[in-house]
Amino acid sequence: MSELLTIKDLHVEIDKKEILHGLNLSIKEGEIHVVMGRNGSGKSTFTNTLMGHPAYKILKGQINFKGVDINNLKSNERAKLGMFLGFQYPISIPGVTVVNFIRQAIKVLKGDNISPKDFRKRLYEKMDLLEIDYSFATRYINEGFSGGEKKRMEILQMSMLEPCFVILDEPDSGLDIDSLKLVAESINNFKKQFPKTSILLVTHYQRILDYIKPDKVHVFLDGNIADSGGPELALELEKRGYDWLEKAQVSVL
Repeated sequence: MSELLTIKDLHVEIDKKEILHGLNLSIKEGEIHVVMGRNGSGKSTFTNTLMGHPAYKILKGQINFKGVDINNLKSNERAKLGMFLGFQYPISIPGVTVVNFIRQAIKVLKGDNISPKDFRKRLYEKMDLLEIDYSFATRYINEGFSGGEKKRMEILQMSMLEPCFVILDEPDSGLDIDSLKLVAESINNFKKQFPKTSILLVTHYQRILDYIKPDKVHVFLDGNIADSGGPELALELEKRGYDWLEKAQVSVL
């Protein structure tokens, strides 16, 4: 598998405060990487920087995506290259239906002028795969949706836009046990459709990893990756907490 995303010595600030301190990370095509860490450890800064949020300033380092230096690219330009961000708290858009929103997104990102008939056929096929009722297609984006329904709508958008790199910012946030399982199953169904798509999943808890099996787990502490490993690292973290890893880092120093 070829490398899709390579990050070298990344330093990032917001409001003149440096948050990321020399971060290094590589993600290959088709891999699932998980990022864990306390609040304030740099996870949100990292994901926002990847998608080109203008409030986050790169002080030093490089983000290379598909062989392209994207440090100075805007968010829409990164999206056209194949990046997608699933929000922790997806917003509602009254007056804009799911079907119209997705069709316009495809037109803007891909220049695809697919006919309304063919588009709906394709949309319903994806909804069938994700086990989403057709009635959601004509509802306003996230208006009156539950937390789990909002997250599954984002996975539907992913399936229609077909990105090669997906960032999922705490897709398990605020979900009950049943909703968590449904969202995880939707992510797995998406991955079956697009096995070459890489996923970066941010979470606080190991529980979603009972359903989604990552290739690598990275733990953030103080704006950098303190440790990386397989799924067993998340289990160890669940048992021993972040203090364990923090003390281990201090003892190494």
